[in-house]
Amino acid sequence: ERCAPDSPRERQREAAGQSPGQSPGPAPAHGPWSVEDILSEEDERDRVPLQKLKLLGDSEELRDLLLNPHLRQLLLTIDQAQDKSSLMRKFMQEPLFVEFADCCLRVVEPPEKENVLPE
Repeated sequence: ERCAPDSPRERQREAAGQSPGQSPGPAPAHGPWSVEDILSEEDERDRVPLQKLKLLGDSEELRDLLLNPHLRQLLLTIDQAQDKSSLMRKFMQEPLFVEFADCCLRVVEPPEKENVLPE
C-alpha cells in the first residue's frame, strides 16, 4: 500500500472518499471554498447575481468596447496585477475604463426610467 497519493488528482479523489479507479462524481455545490466564504454580509449587497452577469455577454455595446486594444490591455493589466485596488483607482481616471465600467453597470443594473407616465 502507498502512504500518500502520487498525483493531485488522486489526492482530490481520496479527499472526496473515492478510490483511484473511480471516476469523480458531481462536484459539491460548495467546493473547498465558496464566494460566501470570502464575502462579508456587507459585501453581499455589492454582489451581482450570475444571471445578470451572463447578460454582459449579450451586450453589443460592451462587445464593441472590448474590440479596443487599449481597453483590453487595461483589463489584462488589472487581471495580472498584485495590487488590484490601487490600480483600479488609477484606471478609474481613464475615460475609456470609466466608459467600460459604466457600460457594464448599465447592463447589470439598468437605469430606472424616470418621469414615464403609465399607459
